[in-house]
Amino acid sequence: MEFEQRRKSGINLPSGMSPTSLLLDTFRSPPSTKTINESSSSSPFRSNVHLSSPRTISSPRSMSSLSSATCSPTSKKSICSDRFIPCRSSSRLHAFGLIDNKPSPKNKDTNSSTSTSNNNNSNEAYTRLLKQELFGPDFGSPVCNAGSSPISSPNKNILRFKVEYSSPNSPFSPSGLGSDYGVSNEVSTPPKPPRKVPKTPHKVLDAPSLQDDFYLNLVDWSSQNVLAVGLGTCVYLWNASNSKVTRLCDLGPDDSVCAVQWTREGSYVSVGTSNGLVQVWDGTQCKRVRSMSGHQTRAGVLSWNSRILASGSRDRNILLHDLRVPTDYISKLVGHKSEVCGLKWSHDDRELASGGNDNQLLVWNQHSQQPVLKLTEHTAAVKAIAWSPHQSGLLASGGGTADRCIRFWNTTNGNQLNHIDTGSQVCNLAWSKNVNEVVSTHGYSQNQVMVWKYPSLAKVATLTGHSLRVLYLAMSPDGQTIVTGAGDETLRFWNVFPSIKRQAPLKETGLWSMGRTYIR
Repeated sequence: MEFEQRRKSGINLPSGMSPTSLLLDTFRSPPSTKTINESSSSSPFRSNVHLSSPRTISSPRSMSSLSSATCSPTSKKSICSDRFIPCRSSSRLHAFGLIDNKPSPKNKDTNSSTSTSNNNNSNEAYTRLLKQELFGPDFGSPVCNAGSSPISSPNKNILRFKVEYSSPNSPFSPSGLGSDYGVSNEVSTPPKPPRKVPKTPHKVLDAPSLQDDFYLNLVDWSSQNVLAVGLGTCVYLWNASNSKVTRLCDLGPDDSVCAVQWTREGSYVSVGTSNGLVQVWDGTQCKRVRSMSGHQTRAGVLSWNSRILASGSRDRNILLHDLRVPTDYISKLVGHKSEVCGLKWSHDDRELASGGNDNQLLVWNQHSQQPVLKLTEHTAAVKAIAWSPHQSGLLASGGGTADRCIRFWNTTNGNQLNHIDTGSQVCNLAWSKNVNEVVSTHGYSQNQVMVWKYPSLAKVATLTGHSLRVLYLAMSPDGQTIVTGAGDETLRFWNVFPSIKRQAPLKETGLWSMGRTYIR
């Protein structure tokens, strides 16, 4: 009988042992038992190892059955696994949205004790608070746009980088760490503060008999660093290198100086007179080279290009003079209905802009005696005119007391690009060749000098010091210093623009002393 049982089971059993003694007790895990299957339900791999609490083992026989089911005969460890699961606690996978810390539905349905639920709630609150502190209040928020899934959706978070925001008061905010730690702020960096412009002139010259007349142009600075100033019936030259003063000419009691203008090379200076004459003088030898007539009354504005001298007069005409021909003028431009008070050639010599007391701004070229553009947006006399050295066809113009505006034009198509109300009469404009900025001088009612950044038209500086209208403006050859003149009979020198090589803030002290010097 015993031999027959051994033969049926196919196992050689020792004597005295029956096959029933090999039957293993099966046991069922209580509801509180957690399995690796449940905790790793999202993994495609499953383990058959069951972990139960010691209360579920009722006998040594059950313990032996558990050990025989979980361990291989050759392993001495209590738990065996089929793969290696690394620890990712130090990784920043949450920043890429690759992990989801939400509890699984099975864990939600499990019955836990009250103390365990309280601990879980406190842990979740702490984790949520920590995330908001490190990554901003919107981190992990379930709010999403219409028609889109939440950020924490498992099928949307593969390799999706999350932008980390920090609250401004947080010690972990990038703004608190600074750029030295390589942390870049998501918001745009604040604009640079405007560069420092000295508020006081570094030199003042007395200029007796400097006329307080809006329609005259009595100051100009040559490319050889010599300043020409018209005072009454005389023209004086002031050398900025050595402060030497030279009287160039005296027109006599029957005439007076209305305009001065240097050639671009700085060798010759033209003089417009109240009798309508246009004279050309050699600035080095102090000799008159040419005297040209043509205007019926005062010639109050002059402008040179490379070869041609343009003169504007109260007779409403513009004359073009060429020293290479014997005639007094080679062309007459008629278009203004009142006195011509503003005149400026473009840097490429192709266009001539003229402003008049008729509130018109006209643009001419060398191929026609009719203006190619008539710009009538100004509501007062247009004396201030400046061409941009940085952009071809960009023209700035300023209006008088009733207008007070600086307007910017594209002379290619005649469109007005921008304008700004300065609040006072615009007397002069000059465009810096070192930086893309414009300086303007003003009359009624503030008598100030202003520097503007283009194209934003942000105000860089406002300079005050003249007691009357700032009617005259000229720029030094290096483009760093401007000189302004007014009816208060003073010339003031200001450092307003940086050099071309480096744009460092300018110092308050200049090369010259603050003492007052007489120009004659």
